[in-house]
Amino acid sequence: MNLLQFGAGNIGRSFIGQLFSRAGWTVTFVDVDQHIVAAINRRRAYPVVVKHPDGREETIEVKGVDAIDGRDREAVVAAVHNADLVATAVGTQALPSVVELIAEGLKRRQNSVSIIIAENIRNGAAVVRDELRKHLPPDSAVLSRTGLVESSIGKMVPLMTEADRQSDPLRVFAEPYNTLILDRLGFRGPVPAVAGIKAVDNITAYVDRKLFVHNMGHAACAYLGYREDPQLTYIWQAVELDAVHQTARAAMQQSAAALVRAYPNDLDAAVLTEHIDDLLTRFSNRSLGDTIYRVGRDLPRKLHKGDRLIGAMLLAQRMECPYDQIIEAARAALAFRAVDESGQLYPNDRLFLENDLPRGTRHVLGSVSELDPDDAIEHQVFSRLLASFDS
Repeated sequence: MNLLQFGAGNIGRSFIGQLFSRAGWTVTFVDVDQHIVAAINRRRAYPVVVKHPDGREETIEVKGVDAIDGRDREAVVAAVHNADLVATAVGTQALPSVVELIAEGLKRRQNSVSIIIAENIRNGAAVVRDELRKHLPPDSAVLSRTGLVESSIGKMVPLMTEADRQSDPLRVFAEPYNTLILDRLGFRGPVPAVAGIKAVDNITAYVDRKLFVHNMGHAACAYLGYREDPQLTYIWQAVELDAVHQTARAAMQQSAAALVRAYPNDLDAAVLTEHIDDLLTRFSNRSLGDTIYRVGRDLPRKLHKGDRLIGAMLLAQRMECPYDQIIEAARAALAFRAVDESGQLYPNDRLFLENDLPRGTRHVLGSVSELDPDDAIEHQVFSRLLASFDS
């Protein structure tokens, strides 16, 4: 069995490729990074270094892999035509161009195939379906035989330092967590028998759990930690501060309460509390070396109404649940100025701090977060945030 994995980055290599390779699948990566593609084809393997909280390191040698240059259109289309399963982990900006290539390959197929959408987006199946339609004839039967499988990606993979990349460009670090949550109903055919896959019937509940508990809590730790001490480097340092831990946990609990009201048949309050405490333990994994910069960077995206902070507030507002602790994390985000190992701000953050924040919080909430004052729910969140930010 062959998996065609678009994206040979951190998630593609450390998580998706690793899971399927260990289950005996061959994995073909598609990527535009010529150096990564050449290295994979030369070695036909790569190491994943699992960083355990107790300091142990476990190296998994992922074998049976090859790669295709994403710019070799014919090779990519042919690979889609022949694949047993397709997966993407390329990011939202690259996704449209990837889907266009996938569509060309799907046109050549007569049999069904499923696509795992391992992207950090809500409603991923609808996004990919809409992109596919742009490249298919109106009467095409392709979509009817193509499974669009949304996922919840909970594995944390830190940024590699330049020294790490120079040492071995294929090596990736990762935490021990290794569960891939997939939409059971999205598959055409059976769910692959791969250890680590957890298939669920309501993927939206789990996507929202990931975004509004995991992602929101992680970002809250970064922003609150930076506000407490701008000299901190690592997320574990922030989580170990009592003030950060308490506020982040409280914010995560507020998201959890809203999620339980929104998805009473899928999510349980006690289980979510255990999940929150497990996440905070995982966030404090010193061996992972995850940085406050990586977790908090890209303020325009993370302050958008569809993302982790304001998205969680909107859900809480709709469910009539409190969200003052989530607001506190968003307040801290406005003071976030963390830099990378070379002392540089993330480019989007530099633009945000230069062009948007000086124009005031009303501009930020309207033009960056894109909250609609004419929508009843969004207006209430807008008003509360404005009052909090300007206080």
